[in-house]
Amino acid sequence: MHSDYDMLSRLPLFSGISAENVQVMLQCLGSWFQTLHKGEFPILAKDEVPYVGIILKGRIHMIHEDAWGDTAILSDLGPGHLFGETFACGAMRRSSVTFQAVRETRILALPFHKVLHTCQNSCPFHYRLIENMLYMAADKNAQLMEKLEIVSKKTLRRKILTYLSFQAEHQDSRTFELPMSRTQLADYLCADRTAVSRELARMKQEGRIDFDKNTFTLL
Repeated sequence: MHSDYDMLSRLPLFSGISAENVQVMLQCLGSWFQTLHKGEFPILAKDEVPYVGIILKGRIHMIHEDAWGDTAILSDLGPGHLFGETFACGAMRRSSVTFQAVRETRILALPFHKVLHTCQNSCPFHYRLIENMLYMAADKNAQLMEKLEIVSKKTLRRKILTYLSFQAEHQDSRTFELPMSRTQLADYLCADRTAVSRELARMKQEGRIDFDKNTFTLL
């Protein structure tokens, strides 16, 4: 448990708050830790979302499924990211998407109504938490804009290259690790898995990219 608090103090959400104050604040808020196994759903579409989740380790996908059962990965979320905040902040509090753990994942759940309304002690670090959460919500919107730019490209090749370019930028290297499997990448790009694999192979043959499993290089 102490390792969880030490980890939290290093995350952007708790920037400027010591590990000791993080522990006091989370006890005051009535938060809890949870471990999700691969494939588990912390939140399903149409669920009421009373809390904001923080990923401590692992990954969670935000998924939308249409009336015909076709799924699309809207966002790929790793350690330090928030999930569910869009719906926890809303008037209806019902999720329009599903969140799924893609590997064993450790999360912290923060009851949103207690985050929004400071406690009777008026702890100064509570205000810092709210400020940090607003910054992270803005960053989340930027990520969704990035996804929109990717899927708006007219050809599958341009979608793939734009996605890979963003990954190289985020990891500050022309050689980087892809955080998704081929199937997950196809869902993220709203494309057929076979078509994505075929296009990747063509670009590798043409010398535009190189890859070995999930390690990619832009040439």
